[in-house]
Amino acid sequence: MIKRFFSYYKPYKTLFAIDFTCAVFAAVLELAFPVAVNKVIDDLLPSNDWGLILTAGAALLAFYILNTFMQYIVTYWGHMLGVNIETDMRRDLFTHMQKQPFAFYDKNRTGKLMSRLTTDLFEIGEVAHHGPEDLFIAVMSLFGAFALMLTINVKLALATFFLVPILTVLIIFFNKKMTGVNTTIFQNLGEFNAGVENAVSGIRVVQAFANENYEKERFAALNGTYRNAKLLFYKVMGASFSFNYFLMRLITLFALLFGAYFTIHNQLSYGEFIGFILLTNVFMRPIEKINAVIESYPKGIAGFKRFIEILDTPPAIVDKPDAVDVISLNGMIEYQNVTFGYEADRPVLNNINLHIEAGETIAFVGPSGAGKSTICNLLPRFYDVQSGTISIDGLPIQDMTLDSLRRQIGVVQQDVFLFAGTIRENVQYGKLDATEEEIKRAVSMAHLDDVIQKLPKGLDTVIGERGVTLSGGQKQRLAIARMFLKDPSILILDEATSALDTETEWLIQQSLNELAKGRTTLIIAHRLATIRHADRIIVIDEDGIAEEGTHQELMDRHGVYTKLNEAQFSLY
Repeated sequence: MIKRFFSYYKPYKTLFAIDFTCAVFAAVLELAFPVAVNKVIDDLLPSNDWGLILTAGAALLAFYILNTFMQYIVTYWGHMLGVNIETDMRRDLFTHMQKQPFAFYDKNRTGKLMSRLTTDLFEIGEVAHHGPEDLFIAVMSLFGAFALMLTINVKLALATFFLVPILTVLIIFFNKKMTGVNTTIFQNLGEFNAGVENAVSGIRVVQAFANENYEKERFAALNGTYRNAKLLFYKVMGASFSFNYFLMRLITLFALLFGAYFTIHNQLSYGEFIGFILLTNVFMRPIEKINAVIESYPKGIAGFKRFIEILDTPPAIVDKPDAVDVISLNGMIEYQNVTFGYEADRPVLNNINLHIEAGETIAFVGPSGAGKSTICNLLPRFYDVQSGTISIDGLPIQDMTLDSLRRQIGVVQQDVFLFAGTIRENVQYGKLDATEEEIKRAVSMAHLDDVIQKLPKGLDTVIGERGVTLSGGQKQRLAIARMFLKDPSILILDEATSALDTETEWLIQQSLNELAKGRTTLIIAHRLATIRHADRIIVIDEDGIAEEGTHQELMDRHGVYTKLNEAQFSLY
């Protein structure tokens, strides 16, 4: 873990070297001050040479100015190093999460993942900056001060050093406890963020059911759990700081009492005594610094552990080493003995065999949960088959790169997701380098131009989070415009017109029919009236493919499709 942590320093070797060198130099200058005071009192004061004393003072002032400059570099550039490392880690985590398949997000709540990207990495920058630097300087200052103290008086130095091992053991003990508590805090914070994200994103449902008090109670429980975890951390930290404070003051007291004793018995000069007391303060500073880092170190390490936990979760769906980029596809699709289940022991599809000609329009119908959407989701490899193969134009989809495969497939999902931005940005998501003319053409084909003309800023109108300012039909048309712009070889329409009124649905259906010409189109439908034009209708039930044929062929059989059709139209 430490090796992986330090690998993030590689791009910033020069910055680290400058920061580290300045920090070491500043620490050495701090050690020089007590020695200088010792010399002024014992050597310069007895000489009564005011000019020499002023010269020594000017030299000390120069040292302080230089040290001030060093401190600025350590503070600003050192924290820049930490922020750069934190930024790189967040980039790597986000990139890795982008590669994860749908199954990963099925199992992980959005709030928890957000916590991994934000809160877990907040303290990483502090640890990256202060960790190695403060540890080295603390050890150097500790032994440097102790060596200087030995030159003044060996007995006094050893008496002062007596409590340091006890202090070290206490620091290690409390550090381990705080790291464990911090891991719990981050877990609780993930739950907290997930709960808040759930309540805020579902506020319309909360208010519609008048369940505000219920949500307040749930939030209070999450808030209380997080509070208790933080209080436990501060309880451990309080005990650590208190014990360390007491032992450090004992060291100072030992130095004062023993130093006074040796001075009274003429074993120390006044200058050496004052210099020794000042060195004791320098001796204490690295211990205090370590103690201060203790608060951020457990948070950073706990955050880094959770960071690598996600980073070590390999994407379940990846490109094969010899996968090829497909430039264009005709759209002939073949499912051969395909078996798949979201859980290994509970198959949703079992030995499905299906052949779809290039340019054919296929509609999937059947009861909810039968596997209609699953069949289509396997095609762009949102999920991978457990057994069997799916091929396009004779080439297994596992032999194509994910990027090139998905660029050839356009999906309009039942639950339309729109980004918090403008209409233009959402349409252009279908083709990021699209021209203005292409965007307007896609908007027109989706029959969205009449809506845009009524908006004060047209295409540049901000639609709010998830398109909250648009109606259900407008959202669906915007998603269809995005698909028109993508212009794929294969279309998957997952209830693409389900949110539209009858008149708009008819208009969109004409556009979709036009777009489907020369392309393979897979339609998932519950409203059977929308798929009568399909070249073939495939009826899916819990046992697999129950029937297939045109609308009229299936009606003539008086089988499952006929029953579905009669049941649906008896409602109107």
